Amino acid sequence: MARFRHREMHLVSRIGWLRAAVLGANDGIVSTASLILGVAAASVATGQVLVTGIAGLVAGAMSMAAGEYVSVSSQADTEQADLARERAELAAQPALEREELARIYRARGLDERLAHEVAAQLMARDALAAHARDELGISEVTTARPIQAALASAASFSVGAALPLLMVAVLPRPWLVAGVALASLGFLALLGTIGARAGGAAVLRPTLRVTFWGAFAMAVTAGVGTLFGAAV
Repeated sequence: MARFRHREMHLVSRIGWLRAAVLGANDGIVSTASLILGVAAASVATGQVLVTGIAGLVAGAMSMAAGEYVSVSSQADTEQADLARERAELAAQPALEREELARIYRARGLDERLAHEVAAQLMARDALAAHARDELGISEVTTARPIQAALASAASFSVGAALPLLMVAVLPRPWLVAGVALASLGFLALLGTIGARAGGAAVLRPTLRVTFWGAFAMAVTAGVGTLFGAAV
């Protein structure tokens, strides 16, 4: 009889770097475009707008890397503290920990006998891994990776920020505000589509969400720049 292999491809393993990359790229486009629009709306020369945008790119990339590393490291520290606590409990009270695991499996639908058997077998193989996964919700797929998050966020921020900067370099001054705004909205829509595709989700809602909030941020910043430019 022929043997068939059932292959499945799940995308949850991308959560860590994909979240950081989408956040970085979105922030790169929105913050840099908003900065450019705010400065350009205040009637500043193109050269000054470009220098401001470059400074925003460098500062933003460093800030994103540091912020991601610190925040995800805090998550990793919490995970390690919980694992250390669980390791101590397993050493001190293995029977109680086995019963705790069995209760979790009973709550998921197993009968009492099978729940105890499953708990005993899993703990015999790797007690800490079983409790980390089923009690604490910590797994290899979702565990915190600070360096990966920092690098993904900084790199994607730089790429995102470079896009509106490119528009400043190629657009004539009279078209700068409108051109950067429209191009940045297009970049945001593209980012929403790419992020949705990479995560295996439907495209329309993420694209509209990213574009709407990006447009809102840029409109507010351009409005502030116009007000300050008029006041000067």
